Amino acid sequence: MTSYPTLPATAHGEVVLVCVCYENDAPKWGDVLERLGAGPEDATTSLDGGVTLRVTHDAAWDYVPGGALPALLPAGSAAAPVIAVADIPAVYGGSGLLLVDARDVPGRGARVDDKRLASVLRQLIDGRLEFADLVRGMDRWGTYEGEGGAQTTPTPVEVVRTGFPPLPAAEDTTLLVRTDFHDDEGWQAVLDFVAADDGDADEDFVALHAVVVDDRAYEGLTPGQVPALVPARPPTVMVALADAVTMSAPGRPLYAVDLHDTPGQAARVPLDEAGSMAVNLEIANMDFADFA
Repeated sequence: MTSYPTLPATAHGEVVLVCVCYENDAPKWGDVLERLGAGPEDATTSLDGGVTLRVTHDAAWDYVPGGALPALLPAGSAAAPVIAVADIPAVYGGSGLLLVDARDVPGRGARVDDKRLASVLRQLIDGRLEFADLVRGMDRWGTYEGEGGAQTTPTPVEVVRTGFPPLPAAEDTTLLVRTDFHDDEGWQAVLDFVAADDGDADEDFVALHAVVVDDRAYEGLTPGQVPALVPARPPTVMVALADAVTMSAPGRPLYAVDLHDTPGQAARVPLDEAGSMAVNLEIANMDFADFA
């Protein structure tokens, strides 16, 4: 298992801003710092409303997924409820920063436009806004109160239970995780389809290659809880949950979970389309939002 440096401790009113993009061990901020009114050498930058971002970087955090960051907070620290992340969409795509839940459901994420960032952080710190509100208010690109259109499948915020063990590594492939254990025939139908691997000889069909997890320890696992359970290295393309809807609904739609652009964002994907989704995500031909 790869180990990473601990994130810095923060004082009240501070939020860690961590860079996860590097080139030759140097942080790549793009125009993120400029957009926030900070210089390349600044250790902190102040936002409206009395919120301070503690700017931090370490090449060891290169391409660490947002879902892994809460585990890097100092043990016992009075950390802020979120971590701000300058990731690929923010640095190279001009998207808002990724905010990662560090308290309620650690590891799930939502993006916030620069113009709303100070207000959202202040409200989260003061408890006037919950991270679940950000998730409920996401557009299909994972941006809180964004203009990208509503998600086809709203990402759930409810938590059935906690205390799940880490998921296994699935290098450059998909994890298929069973989360409902009331329909063995339905689950077997999912496994049979995945094993058949030919889509009834449809030349446009793309098989789903996945590491299958069939363990009652994951019963009731919800999308927002997934990112914190997936090993940061080696990279997993996506996680597909087989829940009660998968077992019973026509097309056996899986609950695909984003691990990279907006960790924890969910999308319903018919079983026979999941392989195509995974391949397109792996080669960066499409974004998770294209399926959300």
